[in-house]
Amino acid sequence: MKKHNFSAGPSILPEVAYQNAAKAILDFNGTGLSILSISHRTKDFEDVLASAQSLMRELLNIPENYHIYFVGGGASTQFFQLPANFLGRKAGYVNTGVWTKKAIKEAKLYGEVEVVASSEDRNFCYIPKGFDIPQDLDYLYICTNNTIYGTEYKTDIDSPVPLIADMSSDILSRPVDVSKYAVIYGGAQKNLAPAGVSFVIIRDDMLSKVVRPLPTMVNVNTHVENNSMFNTPPVFPIFVMNETLKWIKSIGGVEAMYKRNVEKAQVLYDEIERNTLFRPTVDKADRSLMNICFVMAEGKEELAADFLKFATERGMVGIKGHRLVGGFRASCYNALPKESVEALVACMQEFEQLHK
Repeated sequence: MKKHNFSAGPSILPEVAYQNAAKAILDFNGTGLSILSISHRTKDFEDVLASAQSLMRELLNIPENYHIYFVGGGASTQFFQLPANFLGRKAGYVNTGVWTKKAIKEAKLYGEVEVVASSEDRNFCYIPKGFDIPQDLDYLYICTNNTIYGTEYKTDIDSPVPLIADMSSDILSRPVDVSKYAVIYGGAQKNLAPAGVSFVIIRDDMLSKVVRPLPTMVNVNTHVENNSMFNTPPVFPIFVMNETLKWIKSIGGVEAMYKRNVEKAQVLYDEIERNTLFRPTVDKADRSLMNICFVMAEGKEELAADFLKFATERGMVGIKGHRLVGGFRASCYNALPKESVEALVACMQEFEQLHK
């Protein structure tokens, strides 16, 4: 039976990335060595690193006054690393769910945190809009896609202070005006690579804004000055990231990817709206293209366990909603084919027919 991988992360990657990774595990670039045991100081790997940086710059149209580096530790490390570097007095955070709440907790270790807007009043089912951004903030922090609740920023906001964004789960899924951000970062295990590597895109002027003495590995300048190689970088995930970036370029880049993602999401959201057994959980204007959340319709809640079993038996993997919100979540990251979404829709329709 064909499996359809809707896991929220680590998540589905392009087939070509799997194939090339498998080959490289046995013999990387004709060296006779595995990518799992190649020295990160060899020219072969340095070429991979340079390629990944170059492709990311090209695909996101990153201006020349930005640096790109890759580092271990996951996005959660950046929750404390970025305020350690840049929070001197007060920072602003937009609270849109679990991941921003975790970032807020870490930031409070270094200075005052002002929550300038929040959607907690309605269980994070929307993106706050129209709020004032104080001009005296060291920076403003947002998470552009909220995997647990299924909300997503649809535009790049204008900020009078440096804007820092966690784009772990929607990087390269839609066009982004990088010039509006001081820092963009994320864990790569949603749309780019296996777990184990994070990316950081940082504007030149931020490198001189480090506000305190820091351990070497925490200071952002360490990773920029050493081009991701101060210590051994996550070699294998960076290799797979490079393969994924090559695949995105081959299908037409971010614009083409965005079109594909809109089409996939529309198919599923339309079915959730139409199907008498299900309902969406997020305001229509803020529904994520990446993480599509839904629950049983009112009065049908007792069918939730039956539907999960029914869908799982038909090859749907990872559609159970996060434990904090329940229901269902179909993560439709870049590499998920439209055929998988169509298979889930067919599954929902079949289940509806059985429960008329």
